[in-house]
Amino acid sequence: MADAVTGAAPDTVPRTGPDTAPDTAPGAVIDLNADLGEGFGRWRLTDDEALLSVVTSANVACGFHAGDPSTMWRVCELAAERGVRIGAQVSYRDLAGFGRRSMDVPAAELAAEVAYQIGALEVFARAAGTTVAYVKPHGALYNRAVHDAQQAVAVVAGVRLAGELPVLGLPGSQLLLAAAREGLPTVHEAFADRAYTSGGTLVPRREPGAVLESEDEVVARSVGIARDGRVTAITGETVPVAARSLCVHGDTPGAARLAARVRESLEASGLRIAAFA
Repeated sequence: MADAVTGAAPDTVPRTGPDTAPDTAPGAVIDLNADLGEGFGRWRLTDDEALLSVVTSANVACGFHAGDPSTMWRVCELAAERGVRIGAQVSYRDLAGFGRRSMDVPAAELAAEVAYQIGALEVFARAAGTTVAYVKPHGALYNRAVHDAQQAVAVVAGVRLAGELPVLGLPGSQLLLAAAREGLPTVHEAFADRAYTSGGTLVPRREPGAVLESEDEVVARSVGIARDGRVTAITGETVPVAARSLCVHGDTPGAARLAARVRESLEASGLRIAAFA
């Protein structure tokens, strides 16, 4: 996720709009997703094998911000073996910036690039005996599609070229609004390790306390979101949060251990962990 330093749109989540109703009642079932395959050549950022033992949905880098053919194939095979749903994590074409730099890409070009990335991952998913089950933008594209209706529509057009895949994103975002208008399934996402404002938006990364560093706090936050449909804002207020999928970032030190703790706590709280796709 990019911030103002990189020129991307602010990290905020509007809570209003026709698609903000929960995908499922809080306290019943929750999906755990993580960004995987974020390597290139000999460089690997995520512990894919360990995370695939915990999560139920894998957002696989499709080569534009990270990932290469060998990495994509390997992650698809591991995911298929473990029954983890595969999602295409599409991005701006930005290997040097890890997809965290906002770009003004013409709509037709962006749609084509989104479809291209989904198609590339689909080849390896099929080779592993499965298929791409959903789409989630990455980094600056994810942030941009929250607020920028034109870029959001372009992303959805690219998804449409690939089929009728569900779109994973932030409640009230332009991305999910555009997807809903096109008849695509939309899935609401929340973040366990991010601070929320009293208005239900994410605290921008450039601000102090935007990212939770305490594992205990992240675990408690996860249960509150998934079981109770609520989160405590950075200013102390209780804020409603509707989410069918909970993101556990895979590019932080100890991510696999933290993800395992989150899953154990969710299950101990009576929640069922299951993919949405």
